[in-house]
Amino acid sequence: MAEAAVGWAINMLDSLLTGEVKLLRDFHKQFEDVKDELETIKSFLRDADARLDRENVDSRIRNWVKQVREVAFRIEDVIDECMFHVARYQDQHGLHKMARFFKNLMSRHKIASKIQSIKESIGEIRERREKYGFNFLSEQGSSERQNSWHDPRVASLFIEEAQLVGIESPKADLIRLLVQGISKNTIISVVGMGGLGKTTLARKVYDSKEVISHFNCKAWITVSQSYKMEELLRNMIKELQREEAQVSFQGIENMDESLLIRKLREYLSERRYIVVLDDVWKIDFWGDIRIVFPDNDRGSRIIITTRNEDVAASTKESSSYHIYKLQPLPRDKAFELFWKKVFQSKEGYCPLELRELSDAIVEKCEGLPLAIVTIGGLLATKDVSVSEWQRFCNGLASALASDQRFSSIAKILSLSYHDLPYHLKSCFLYLSLFPEDYSINCWRLIRLWIAEGFIKERQGGTLEEIAEEYLMELIRRSLVQLAAVSIDGKPRDCRVHDLVREVILSRSKELSFHQVSLENYESLKGRSRHLSIYDRATNIPDSGSNFQTHSIIFLGVNELPKSLISFFFTNLKLLRALDLQGAPLDHIPKELGILWHLRYLSLKGTKVKMLPTSIGKLCNLETLDLKYSLVHDLPVEINRLLKLRHLLACSVNFDNEMNFNSLRGVKMQGNIGYLKALQKLKYIELDDDTGLISQVEKLTQPRSLKIKKMKREKGMALCSALEKMTCLHTLGVSSIDEEEFLDLESISNPLPLLQRLVLTGPLLQLPHWIPKQTSLIKIFLYYSRLGDAAIRALQALPNLLELRFYEGYNGEQLHFRRGCFQKLKQLYLNSLIPLNVLIIDEGSLPLLEELGIGPCPNLKEVPSSVYFLRNLKTLKFVDIKREFAIGMLPDGGPDYWKVKHIPTVFFSYTIKGLGYRHYKLGDSDLVKHLHRDSD
Repeated sequence: MAEAAVGWAINMLDSLLTGEVKLLRDFHKQFEDVKDELETIKSFLRDADARLDRENVDSRIRNWVKQVREVAFRIEDVIDECMFHVARYQDQHGLHKMARFFKNLMSRHKIASKIQSIKESIGEIRERREKYGFNFLSEQGSSERQNSWHDPRVASLFIEEAQLVGIESPKADLIRLLVQGISKNTIISVVGMGGLGKTTLARKVYDSKEVISHFNCKAWITVSQSYKMEELLRNMIKELQREEAQVSFQGIENMDESLLIRKLREYLSERRYIVVLDDVWKIDFWGDIRIVFPDNDRGSRIIITTRNEDVAASTKESSSYHIYKLQPLPRDKAFELFWKKVFQSKEGYCPLELRELSDAIVEKCEGLPLAIVTIGGLLATKDVSVSEWQRFCNGLASALASDQRFSSIAKILSLSYHDLPYHLKSCFLYLSLFPEDYSINCWRLIRLWIAEGFIKERQGGTLEEIAEEYLMELIRRSLVQLAAVSIDGKPRDCRVHDLVREVILSRSKELSFHQVSLENYESLKGRSRHLSIYDRATNIPDSGSNFQTHSIIFLGVNELPKSLISFFFTNLKLLRALDLQGAPLDHIPKELGILWHLRYLSLKGTKVKMLPTSIGKLCNLETLDLKYSLVHDLPVEINRLLKLRHLLACSVNFDNEMNFNSLRGVKMQGNIGYLKALQKLKYIELDDDTGLISQVEKLTQPRSLKIKKMKREKGMALCSALEKMTCLHTLGVSSIDEEEFLDLESISNPLPLLQRLVLTGPLLQLPHWIPKQTSLIKIFLYYSRLGDAAIRALQALPNLLELRFYEGYNGEQLHFRRGCFQKLKQLYLNSLIPLNVLIIDEGSLPLLEELGIGPCPNLKEVPSSVYFLRNLKTLKFVDIKREFAIGMLPDGGPDYWKVKHIPTVFFSYTIKGLGYRHYKLGDSDLVKHLHRDSD
């Protein structure tokens, strides 16, 4: 983490020295000296950081690294202050120029003094390293540390079968993959987070009777993070020799890597072998070792256990490569294991009065066997009483991070953090800002990372694309869990396992990376880079508080005093991210413009109605999120934000009872064409004839563009603008009302990268270019009133995954013909009033997983052809006729056969004054509702 801080400080110095050099000539040399010193220190830091991850580290090293990290943060803050004053100096003009000039001189003197102090601190740090003779790059020292650390995972190799729970199914799956199937070599990668039981599972499979009898020879090799290939190969030979005593490998201690590989290949070429490579971390490990294993067409198998999916042999490379993702224990098995461990003497029986507390403790473990066994083992030593268990449960969260009795959990989970490259460590620690069990929107997280400067620019990719790669790497490393994915498999929401979060909270506190305020600021001490505010924040710091905070996130705050907001805007001038999503806020003060460094501002879900004109001073702002706020008119000063990448705005129009315009956008004015950096602009209203279309045409970089209140006569101009947007992935166009036709016929060629299309408003016909958009994965057609010709035109789109109609089809019969929509996964047919017959041919919609139907008041029957949709997982009916629903009831319904293969069938009915009420097929509430005379 210190290396990351120093690297960031060096990058900032580079930008400063090569950017505003003329304005900074007074202390240009001082900054150069600081940069040179940091470059020297950085070369020692990676190994020093690694030492902190081991036990019994020299306290002098720990203090030294802490000092380096703190001075890097100070440098970062001074650079931010310097850039802020440079920007103010550039803006100075008019009658008060002389007064401002002297004030600026004072600011420069203050900054110069801070730089001098930093130089002195760096000198002391360098001298301290030399004085104590820290030789961080010593391989011997590293080896000694490795040997001094006890790996708690060793015990997992010797667990008795009777002590295990929930292993039967995965064990059977793996054994089947090992002893059945093709004769070619098969590689099986067992992937999952630390503590999930990958090694235990692999060992039980390896020692099973079926495996022992099936293979001629076997070897178990523990790889771990640090290994030498020659030593690993020698260990493999010794393992094989142990299995066949008559086979002798002489002189292996003197063989080099090449000869060891040759000997192994010769030995394995005539045998059906199984080799387990346990605990692999290095991504290119399989590529390095695969040459050892000859494919002798005898059904040999290799098992790899790893936390990182990137380590696994790629299934895209060969059909004989498999990835087995080990899952957490299901709830019932988690309780069985817990009670088995706690109540061994009572054969796993849990007293009734302790069931509720058991539930709270087991939920905290989230199916992680390591945690269940460790916590259960400790509880087994305590009195079996409600009061004792209650005390234990109340202190569990803090104990997991600090109590030595839980050190095995922390050690194993921390290994994954320590293995991260330094550019991912800050991204990962940032997740500690969010509370436990919180589902984090991936785009929100990505934009915050970018605002913090965690994402390194790289040629050939946008910052957002690179950040998404960072997130996917954390997911593949089993450190972040997917909470929801979009239709195309991309992450939509993510979360962190509660126990992993406890580890990163502890690390964040140690690094002064993050603090949490639950009630007030009394617990906030010293310098913290990032701040989360939960619940209420009532005790406001005085203006002299030393908060060099870079980001503040509000989460579930019910009370927000104006004095707190005022404090933020007047004292936290180095703030880069301010996330007020959902906060009880209705006003933004004019002091907003002081936050010159602000890159991310979210007012999503607030009651703010107006933005101050001072927002035009936020020249570094990259994301402005106004979704579901009350902001409707944007000040013209928005057009000064030349770095703005994401302008997100939409709100619910409560004054409009019609569905068509219940969601409104924002009005913009002036030369919005200046916003060249915009990647996402949604939703902008075009109903006022202010020449906005001609301004939109100047925005050639948008990835996502959504337009509201489009007039028909502007269609040709909009099409001309769209053809210039070669990066466009998402397009949404809504007409001014449901009688105004959309004219989008003038696009001559398909938009090359378009994936998502939302059209709201009547169409004379489906625009000719849409069926040619082979990259489309989503199409939503609202109020389009199209006929059967549109369905036939869309059915051949090769990559379409989701199709939705809302009053988008005006035919009486809708026919899905055999062979159509070969990849479609979701289909929604909503509010198709004229529809009376729905036909689905066998062989159409072969991959459909989710189908929604209704309201369709004229539909004559539930189509029996639903029976042909064998991959359907969810079927949703909205306001379907009650007699149809009664016919599908499991107990004697004549149409039940049509839907009985579908795992989940929902019925939604409008309830007067309550909106929709939802029922699941098989629920008793549904039966009661269907047999009522009226609501």
